[in-house]
Amino acid sequence: MFRGSHITRVDDKGRLKLPAEFKRQIDEEYGGQFYATSADGEKAEIHPMREWEEFEKKLAAVPRSNPAKQKLLYWLNYFGQNVEMDAQGRLLLPQLLREKLNLMAEVVVFGSEEHLEVMNRETYDKKLSAGPMTTGDWDELEKYGL
Repeated sequence: MFRGSHITRVDDKGRLKLPAEFKRQIDEEYGGQFYATSADGEKAEIHPMREWEEFEKKLAAVPRSNPAKQKLLYWLNYFGQNVEMDAQGRLLLPQLLREKLNLMAEVVVFGSEEHLEVMNRETYDKKLSAGPMTTGDWDELEKYGL
């Protein structure tokens, strides 16, 4: 389970330096193979390959004719590429993903359960300011014991 967030940078060559805490967890649990994509065109998702393959198994169970599955596949495949962590703990983010999501210079890398998400820092800050947790949100989560 990935948790927390770290501010880091994407260098001029498009390489994301994984924060040390996340790199340590990846080294211990996953290895250096990932699938990088976006399901919403707003944030990048960095899935350890083992977790991505589990997701693909679930997705394969959805009928091919399902319109929601087709829509999701368009997004995931449009942005998606296999990526590998280098010896310095960097991931070369796909160019299309970097450009469309403005993942250049300062970014926020944050845990999202079984994968990492990456968002332009300014976009992330605006999102937090625009959508604070409401009592309705907490009421909804209370249904699940949170």
